[in-house]
This record gives sequence, C-alpha cells and structure tokens, in this order.
Amino acid sequence: MKFSLIICTYMRPQPLLNLLRSVEKQTVYPDEVLVVDGSTNTDTEEVIQKNSFKNISYFKVGESQRGLTKQRNFGIQQVGAAIEIVCFLDDDIVLTETYFEELLKTYTLYPQALGVGGYIVNEVLWEKTDEKPKHNEFACDGWKRKDGSRFVLRKKLGLDADRPPAYFPDFGHGRSVSFLPPSGKIYGVEQFMGGVASYKKEVFETQKFSEYFEGYGLYEDADFTLRLSKKGQLYVNTAAQLYHYHETSGRPDHFKYGKMVVRNGWYVWRVKNPKPSIKARFKWNATAFLLTAVRLSNAITSSDKKTAFKEALGRAVGWFSLLFNKPKIR
Repeated sequence: MKFSLIICTYMRPQPLLNLLRSVEKQTVYPDEVLVVDGSTNTDTEEVIQKNSFKNISYFKVGESQRGLTKQRNFGIQQVGAAIEIVCFLDDDIVLTETYFEELLKTYTLYPQALGVGGYIVNEVLWEKTDEKPKHNEFACDGWKRKDGSRFVLRKKLGLDADRPPAYFPDFGHGRSVSFLPPSGKIYGVEQFMGGVASYKKEVFETQKFSEYFEGYGLYEDADFTLRLSKKGQLYVNTAAQLYHYHETSGRPDHFKYGKMVVRNGWYVWRVKNPKPSIKARFKWNATAFLLTAVRLSNAITSSDKKTAFKEALGRAVGWFSLLFNKPKIR
C-alpha cells in the first residue's frame, strides 16, 4: 500500500527531528512525508534544511491556516494521487521500528477498515493477571492497570463508563484507548487518538477535520473518529507501538486548557449523541462536576498546586458557560 505521513507541527523543532529520525529507521518507509509547520519563527524550517530525509516535503502555513485541524486539512490537500493510506503523527512522538509495518498489516487483515490507530507504550504500566481487579484497578483482556482517583470515585458513584475502552457511552466520559492493554492484538473501536492515527484516503472525500477545534485542537480526534465510526469500522492495533513524550511547548495555558476540556467535551458528546436522555444529561454533568472537584482537590494535594487550581478554575468557567453559550454543532 502506498501511504503518506502528515506531521503538523508548531514551535517544536527538536521533537520533530527526533520523530523524523525514528521514521527514518522504519522497516516500511512512507511514500510521502509532509511536514506542515505553523511556527511563528524559522527554527523548524532550518532543522528540515539541515537534515536530509527521504520523500519529505515542507510546507509553512500562515496565521489563517495555523492550528491543528486547519493544518491537517491543508496537509490532506497536498497528498499525492496514488496514495491509499494517510497517516498522522504528533510532533512529540518517537516510533518503534515496525510501527508502519504493523499499522498497514491491519488494513490487509481487515480490508473494511476506514481507519487504524497506533498504540502508545510509555504512559501506562500494565500487568498480566488472572485475578479479579481490586477497587483501584482496571482489568481488560487478561491485563490490569491502576485506576486513578477520578475513576475510583466514578465507580463508587455509578458514573464509570458502561462501554469497553475506546467506545463512547451515551453520557460521554468514556475510557480512552489507553485502557486497552499492550496485548499485541487488534481491537475494534469507535475512537482513537489523532496524533497516532491513519485513515484510508477515500475517507477525506466526504469528511474533514472540524475547524471548531481551533488552535491546540483538544478532542478533535474524538470528534473526527466518532463521526467516521458511524460510516464504517475503526481499529486500534496494539502491536503498532510508539512513544509519546508530551512536549510542553506549544500547549495552551492551564486555565484555557481546563475550559476546553469541558466545552470541547460537551461538543464531542453532542456530536455523538445529539438528543441525550435526561439520565444521560444528568450523568454527563455529574461527571464533569466530579472531575472538576477532583482537579480542585489536586490544588491542595499535588506538588504543582498552581497548575491544578488554574485548570480546575477553567473547568468551572467552561461548565457555567454552557448554561448560556453552548457550542454550535457543525
């Protein structure tokens, strides 16, 4: 299969270079590598010019096209006619050597797949187990991991997700791809992370990334994949492995982030479930309130009290703003 890699980047020249060097070591190399740079300086461009990478094309976009979803849509327009699969990677990713090989294998095994996500291996510690999980643990497919305090509280209050990982409950607030174990298996899903994603090129004939998610683009991946899952099957291949290093540069301030968590979360929930039941409405709001309270408690218990407080304040402001200024579904 001919495939293209699109990397949207903003003010991260060194992480981007680390990613490109890991792409260089792949057992299967992309037919195109398209770097779409929204940086306000020339550092990233200089890094590209000083290093030689096969099949690479560099695009610098201005303010009108800056932002994750806008840059992705721009990149899609540059993809070659012969390309069959379009891959996306965040610029703070480093790949294992067989990432693309395993990803493409999924499309061969499941030819009906519209999209396939990769699997991050450095964020969660899993253990194999046959035992029943404790109250502060989560188990899936013969593996277990620790549950954070927010999920422990949600279980006690009857607000835990009632669907498998990477499937979206009627009230939103599901468990993400990170709750799928590192089993090496391929799992059917409704959503996966946009920074470790791939899609059949034909998908973009009828669907694009929503520009509602301006700038940083929090939850833009959930919006795109949940809309796409209504049209066909998506998968996550846990053998297509990579590392995510969460580069801090280029991220919004914590108050703005907290506000986006709630408002963008509401938007994604309503895209998936435009007419929720009263019970679903109650559970969405109750969970949003609980998660805000947990983050506020971190302002007392965590080492970074200022960050936790600013995010909790942003979440609270975001929740109250929904009472009189709900996002318009596009």
